[in-house]
Amino acid sequence: MHILLTGGTGLMGRQLCRHWLTQGHQLTVWSRRPAEVPKLCGTQVRGIARLDELAEEPVDAIINLAGAPIADRPWTHKRKALLWSSRITLTEKLLAWLESRGQKPGLLISGSAVGWYGDGGERELNEDSPPVSEDFASQLCIAWEETAQRAEAMGVRVVLIRTGLVLAAEGGFLSRLLLPFKLALGGPIGNGRQWMPWIHIKDQIALIDFLLHRSDASGPYNACAPKPVRNREFAKTLGSVLHRPAIVPVPAFVLRVGLGELSLLLLGGQRAVPARLQAAGFTFQFTDLRAALDDLSSRL
Repeated sequence: MHILLTGGTGLMGRQLCRHWLTQGHQLTVWSRRPAEVPKLCGTQVRGIARLDELAEEPVDAIINLAGAPIADRPWTHKRKALLWSSRITLTEKLLAWLESRGQKPGLLISGSAVGWYGDGGERELNEDSPPVSEDFASQLCIAWEETAQRAEAMGVRVVLIRTGLVLAAEGGFLSRLLLPFKLALGGPIGNGRQWMPWIHIKDQIALIDFLLHRSDASGPYNACAPKPVRNREFAKTLGSVLHRPAIVPVPAFVLRVGLGELSLLLLGGQRAVPARLQAAGFTFQFTDLRAALDDLSSRL
Protein backbone atom coordinates (compact mmCIF):
# COMPACT_ATOMS: atom_id res chain seq x y z
CA MET A 1 0.00 0.00 0.00
CA HIS A 2 1.30 3.50 -0.85
CA ILE A 3 0.54 5.84 2.07
CA LEU A 4 0.99 9.62 1.93
CA LEU A 5 1.44 11.34 5.31
CA THR A 6 1.29 14.96 6.38
CA GLY A 7 2.75 15.65 9.81
CA GLY A 8 4.92 12.60 9.22
CA THR A 9 7.90 14.02 11.10
CA GLY A 10 5.84 14.67 14.25
CA LEU A 11 5.46 12.41 17.28
CA MET A 12 2.71 10.21 15.80
CA GLY A 13 3.96 10.40 12.24
CA ARG A 14 7.42 9.07 13.07
CA GLN A 15 5.99 6.11 14.96
CA LEU A 16 3.47 5.36 12.23
CA CYS A 17 6.28 5.32 9.67
CA ARG A 18 8.30 2.86 11.75
CA HIS A 19 5.22 0.69 12.24
CA TRP A 20 4.19 0.65 8.57
CA LEU A 21 7.71 0.10 7.27
CA THR A 22 7.75 -3.22 9.13
CA GLN A 23 4.54 -4.12 7.27
CA GLY A 24 6.19 -3.41 3.92
CA HIS A 25 4.15 -0.33 2.94
CA GLN A 26 5.50 2.39 0.65
CA LEU A 27 5.58 5.71 2.55
CA THR A 28 5.77 9.31 1.34
CA VAL A 29 5.83 12.30 3.71
CA TRP A 30 4.82 15.78 2.53
CA SER A 31 7.08 18.09 4.53
CA ARG A 32 8.53 21.59 4.60
CA ARG A 33 11.93 19.92 5.19
CA PRO A 34 11.87 16.84 2.92
CA ALA A 35 15.61 16.26 3.23
CA GLU A 36 15.14 15.49 6.95
CA VAL A 37 12.39 12.91 6.38
CA PRO A 38 14.62 9.82 5.87
CA LYS A 39 16.60 10.68 9.02
CA LEU A 40 13.49 11.20 11.17
CA CYS A 41 11.10 8.64 9.69
CA GLY A 42 13.35 5.94 8.23
CA THR A 43 15.73 5.71 5.30
CA GLN A 44 13.07 4.04 3.14
CA VAL A 45 10.60 6.92 3.60
CA ARG A 46 10.46 9.47 0.78
CA GLY A 47 10.14 13.17 1.58
CA ILE A 48 8.53 15.61 -0.83
CA ALA A 49 8.22 19.40 -0.65
CA ARG A 50 5.35 19.64 -3.15
CA LEU A 51 2.44 17.29 -3.83
CA ASP A 52 2.89 17.60 -7.58
CA GLU A 53 6.17 15.67 -7.19
CA LEU A 54 3.95 12.58 -7.00
CA ALA A 55 2.57 13.31 -10.48
CA GLU A 56 0.04 10.51 -11.17
CA GLU A 57 1.81 7.94 -9.02
CA PRO A 58 -0.95 5.89 -7.34
CA VAL A 59 -1.65 6.65 -3.66
CA ASP A 60 -3.85 4.28 -1.67
CA ALA A 61 -4.39 6.26 1.54
CA ILE A 62 -3.65 9.68 3.02
CA ILE A 63 -2.92 10.21 6.73
CA ASN A 64 -3.36 13.93 7.46
CA LEU A 65 -1.83 14.74 10.86
CA ALA A 66 -0.16 18.10 10.21
CA GLY A 67 -0.78 20.92 12.66
CA ALA A 68 1.25 23.31 14.82
CA PRO A 69 1.17 22.42 18.57
CA ILE A 70 -1.92 24.00 20.09
CA ALA A 71 -0.75 24.43 23.69
CA ASP A 72 2.83 25.59 23.19
CA ARG A 73 2.18 29.32 23.62
CA PRO A 74 -0.65 31.83 24.24
CA TRP A 75 -3.27 32.26 21.53
CA THR A 76 -2.35 35.65 20.14
CA HIS A 77 -3.96 36.66 16.84
CA LYS A 78 -0.74 35.63 15.08
CA ARG A 79 -0.67 32.25 16.84
CA LYS A 80 -4.32 31.56 16.04
CA ALA A 81 -3.64 32.32 12.37
CA LEU A 82 -0.75 29.84 12.39
CA LEU A 83 -2.84 27.13 14.10
CA TRP A 84 -5.59 27.67 11.52
CA SER A 85 -3.25 27.69 8.53
CA SER A 86 -1.33 24.59 9.63
CA ARG A 87 -4.57 22.60 9.80
CA ILE A 88 -7.35 24.02 7.63
CA THR A 89 -5.31 25.77 4.92
CA LEU A 90 -3.02 22.74 4.57
CA THR A 91 -6.01 20.40 4.30
CA GLU A 92 -7.51 22.67 1.64
CA LYS A 93 -4.27 22.34 -0.35
CA LEU A 94 -4.54 18.58 0.01
CA LEU A 95 -8.12 18.71 -1.34
CA ALA A 96 -7.10 20.86 -4.29
CA TRP A 97 -4.40 18.31 -5.15
CA LEU A 98 -6.91 15.45 -4.81
CA GLU A 99 -9.33 17.19 -7.15
CA SER A 100 -6.63 17.56 -9.81
CA ARG A 101 -5.80 13.86 -9.83
CA GLY A 102 -7.27 11.20 -12.03
CA GLN A 103 -6.44 8.39 -9.60
CA LYS A 104 -7.67 9.20 -6.11
CA PRO A 105 -6.87 7.32 -2.90
CA GLY A 106 -9.67 5.33 -1.35
CA LEU A 107 -9.17 6.68 2.16
CA LEU A 108 -8.32 9.88 4.00
CA ILE A 109 -7.63 9.58 7.74
CA SER A 110 -7.58 13.14 9.07
CA GLY A 111 -6.52 14.43 12.45
CA SER A 112 -8.77 16.15 14.95
CA ALA A 113 -8.97 16.25 18.75
CA VAL A 114 -11.42 15.70 21.59
CA GLY A 115 -11.31 19.49 21.89
CA TRP A 116 -13.94 19.33 19.12
CA TYR A 117 -16.53 18.98 21.92
CA GLY A 118 -15.36 22.04 23.86
CA ASP A 119 -15.39 21.93 27.65
CA GLY A 120 -17.75 19.05 28.34
CA GLY A 121 -17.95 19.39 32.11
CA GLU A 122 -19.40 16.20 33.61
CA ARG A 123 -21.09 14.96 30.42
CA GLU A 124 -19.89 11.65 28.97
CA LEU A 125 -19.03 12.33 25.35
CA ASN A 126 -19.21 9.76 22.57
CA GLU A 127 -19.01 10.36 18.83
CA ASP A 128 -22.75 11.13 18.61
CA SER A 129 -22.47 13.94 21.17
CA PRO A 130 -22.71 17.49 19.76
CA PRO A 131 -20.17 20.20 20.63
CA VAL A 132 -20.90 21.45 24.14
CA SER A 133 -19.14 24.80 23.89
CA GLU A 134 -17.39 26.52 21.02
CA ASP A 135 -14.13 27.98 22.27
CA PHE A 136 -11.29 28.53 19.81
CA ALA A 137 -10.00 24.93 20.07
CA SER A 138 -13.48 23.60 19.34
CA GLN A 139 -13.97 25.92 16.38
CA LEU A 140 -10.57 24.90 15.03
CA CYS A 141 -11.37 21.18 15.21
CA ILE A 142 -14.86 21.64 13.75
CA ALA A 143 -13.46 23.55 10.77
CA TRP A 144 -10.66 20.99 10.33
CA GLU A 145 -13.12 18.10 10.21
CA GLU A 146 -15.53 19.91 7.90
CA THR A 147 -12.68 20.66 5.48
CA ALA A 148 -11.49 17.05 5.44
CA GLN A 149 -15.03 15.75 4.89
CA ARG A 150 -15.19 17.61 1.58
CA ALA A 151 -13.07 14.76 0.16
CA GLU A 152 -16.16 12.53 0.35
CA ALA A 153 -17.63 14.41 -2.63
CA MET A 154 -14.65 13.12 -4.64
CA GLY A 155 -15.37 9.51 -3.69
CA VAL A 156 -12.77 9.34 -0.92
CA ARG A 157 -13.80 7.68 2.36
CA VAL A 158 -12.99 9.96 5.31
CA VAL A 159 -12.09 8.89 8.86
CA LEU A 160 -11.67 11.54 11.58
CA ILE A 161 -9.43 10.85 14.59
CA ARG A 162 -10.45 12.87 17.67
CA THR A 163 -7.31 12.36 19.71
CA GLY A 164 -7.03 12.81 23.45
CA LEU A 165 -3.87 13.55 25.44
CA VAL A 166 -1.19 11.25 24.04
CA LEU A 167 1.14 9.68 26.61
CA ALA A 168 4.61 9.22 25.11
CA ALA A 169 8.18 9.33 26.36
CA GLU A 170 9.47 10.95 23.16
CA GLY A 171 7.45 14.16 23.31
CA GLY A 172 3.91 15.51 23.52
CA PHE A 173 2.22 17.08 26.53
CA LEU A 174 3.78 14.65 29.02
CA SER A 175 7.28 15.95 28.27
CA ARG A 176 6.19 19.45 29.33
CA LEU A 177 5.05 18.16 32.72
CA LEU A 178 8.21 16.25 33.60
CA LEU A 179 10.42 19.09 34.82
CA PRO A 180 7.98 20.59 37.37
CA PHE A 181 6.99 17.13 38.59
CA LYS A 182 10.62 16.00 38.92
CA LEU A 183 11.32 19.18 40.91
CA ALA A 184 8.38 18.27 43.22
CA LEU A 185 6.47 21.28 41.88
CA GLY A 186 3.75 19.28 40.12
CA GLY A 187 0.13 19.15 41.11
CA PRO A 188 -3.45 19.64 39.97
CA ILE A 189 -4.46 22.45 37.63
CA GLY A 190 -7.21 24.73 38.93
CA ASN A 191 -9.64 22.69 41.02
CA GLY A 192 -8.34 19.47 39.47
CA ARG A 193 -11.84 18.21 38.63
CA GLN A 194 -11.62 18.58 34.86
CA TRP A 195 -11.59 15.32 32.90
CA MET A 196 -8.50 14.25 30.98
CA PRO A 197 -9.08 11.84 28.05
CA TRP A 198 -5.67 10.17 27.70
CA ILE A 199 -4.22 7.52 25.40
CA HIS A 200 -0.93 5.62 25.31
CA ILE A 201 1.06 6.23 22.12
CA LYS A 202 1.09 2.47 21.39
CA ASP A 203 -2.72 2.41 21.34
CA GLN A 204 -2.82 5.58 19.22
CA ILE A 205 -0.62 3.98 16.57
CA ALA A 206 -2.53 0.69 16.78
CA LEU A 207 -5.95 2.30 16.32
CA ILE A 208 -4.85 4.33 13.29
CA ASP A 209 -3.48 1.12 11.75
CA PHE A 210 -6.74 -0.65 12.71
CA LEU A 211 -8.85 2.00 10.93
CA LEU A 212 -6.53 2.02 7.90
CA HIS A 213 -7.23 -1.66 7.32
CA ARG A 214 -10.95 -1.61 8.16
CA SER A 215 -12.90 -1.11 4.93
CA ASP A 216 -16.11 0.04 6.65
CA ALA A 217 -14.50 2.73 8.83
CA SER A 218 -15.75 6.28 8.26
CA GLY A 219 -16.63 9.39 10.24
CA PRO A 220 -15.34 10.38 13.69
CA TYR A 221 -13.64 8.14 16.25
CA ASN A 222 -12.66 9.23 19.77
CA ALA A 223 -9.00 8.20 20.13
CA CYS A 224 -8.75 7.95 23.91
CA ALA A 225 -8.63 5.19 26.51
CA PRO A 226 -12.00 3.92 27.84
CA LYS A 227 -11.36 5.35 31.32
CA PRO A 228 -10.66 9.10 31.37
CA VAL A 229 -9.44 10.47 34.70
CA ARG A 230 -9.79 13.77 36.49
CA ASN A 231 -6.81 16.11 36.44
CA ARG A 232 -6.22 15.66 40.18
CA GLU A 233 -5.98 11.87 39.76
CA PHE A 234 -3.67 12.26 36.78
CA ALA A 235 -1.31 14.50 38.76
CA LYS A 236 -1.31 12.13 41.73
CA THR A 237 -0.59 9.10 39.51
CA LEU A 238 2.20 10.81 37.57
CA GLY A 239 3.78 11.97 40.83
CA SER A 240 3.64 8.42 42.18
CA VAL A 241 5.27 6.96 39.06
CA LEU A 242 8.06 9.56 39.27
CA HIS A 243 8.35 9.08 43.07
CA ARG A 244 7.60 12.75 43.66
CA PRO A 245 4.83 14.52 45.57
CA ALA A 246 2.12 16.13 43.43
CA ILE A 247 0.64 18.63 45.85
CA VAL A 248 1.53 22.04 44.40
CA PRO A 249 -1.61 23.29 42.65
CA VAL A 250 -1.59 25.76 39.76
CA PRO A 251 -4.34 28.30 40.61
CA ALA A 252 -6.83 29.02 37.85
CA PHE A 253 -6.36 32.79 38.09
CA VAL A 254 -2.59 32.42 37.51
CA LEU A 255 -3.26 30.50 34.28
CA ARG A 256 -5.86 33.02 33.13
CA VAL A 257 -3.48 35.93 33.70
CA GLY A 258 -0.45 34.17 32.21
CA LEU A 259 -2.01 32.31 29.29
CA GLY A 260 -5.19 34.22 28.52
CA GLU A 261 -7.59 32.31 26.27
CA LEU A 262 -5.27 29.28 26.15
CA SER A 263 -6.05 28.68 29.85
CA LEU A 264 -9.50 27.42 28.78
CA LEU A 265 -7.77 24.39 27.25
CA LEU A 266 -6.14 23.50 30.57
CA LEU A 267 -9.00 24.35 32.91
CA GLY A 268 -11.64 22.56 30.84
CA GLY A 269 -11.82 18.95 29.76
CA GLN A 270 -13.73 16.18 28.04
CA ARG A 271 -15.08 12.99 29.57
CA ALA A 272 -14.71 11.35 26.17
CA VAL A 273 -15.11 7.63 25.56
CA PRO A 274 -14.10 5.59 22.46
CA ALA A 275 -17.56 4.15 21.81
CA ARG A 276 -17.18 3.63 18.05
CA LEU A 277 -13.70 2.08 18.28
CA GLN A 278 -14.88 -0.43 20.86
CA ALA A 279 -18.01 -1.21 18.85
CA ALA A 280 -15.76 -1.88 15.83
CA GLY A 281 -13.77 -4.41 17.85
CA PHE A 282 -10.61 -2.46 18.66
CA THR A 283 -8.89 -3.67 21.85
CA PHE A 284 -6.87 -1.21 23.91
CA GLN A 285 -3.59 -2.43 25.35
CA PHE A 286 -3.67 0.24 28.07
CA THR A 287 -6.93 1.02 29.87
CA ASP A 288 -5.42 1.86 33.28
CA LEU A 289 -3.52 5.14 33.66
CA ARG A 290 -1.00 3.78 36.16
CA ALA A 291 -0.13 0.86 33.87
CA ALA A 292 0.28 3.25 30.92
CA LEU A 293 2.62 5.58 32.83
CA ASP A 294 4.55 2.63 34.31
CA ASP A 295 5.18 1.39 30.77
CA LEU A 296 6.76 4.76 29.90
CA SER A 297 8.50 5.44 33.21
CA SER A 298 11.92 4.01 32.34
CA ARG A 299 12.19 6.49 29.43
CA LEU A 300 10.74 9.56 31.16
